[in-house]
Amino acid sequence: MAAGKTSPEMKREFQTSSGDETIQAGRRLARLLTAPSLVVLTGDLGAGKTTLVKGIADGFQAAEEEDVTSPTFTLVHEYRGPTVNLFHIDLYRIDTERQLLTLGLDDLVDANNILLIEWGEKFERFRQERDVEITIRRLTESAREISVSFTGEP
Repeated sequence: MAAGKTSPEMKREFQTSSGDETIQAGRRLARLLTAPSLVVLTGDLGAGKTTLVKGIADGFQAAEEEDVTSPTFTLVHEYRGPTVNLFHIDLYRIDTERQLLTLGLDDLVDANNILLIEWGEKFERFRQERDVEITIRRLTESAREISVSFTGEP
């Protein structure tokens, strides 16, 4: 995936003032993402990572926004679209490399797949291998700042 990429990093920023606007930002981001990609989503609990994924999944026609839920307990949700498969992964409850290996995430790396990994920054591997990093910062109860960094061409 990102290993060996030498392109300069490109950044995009969005501000949203509601959950609906965060979903809309996800739809816009879907137009910038290509498979295969490893996307790390960072932000505090409740920042809106899953809300953003709702828009990304809808943008790829992989799932209706109301069908996208947090994979906190199941760890991985799969959404199949006509051109891209999305894997929404939550590593909040994963603490060790050994636990990470048991998830078999390497098996999900495929030309038609985009991995959207919440809490991936906990592991050095994902900080180095990521193609895109999306950071969501809560400004107020409903307002968010979304920063997107592409390690290669979007």
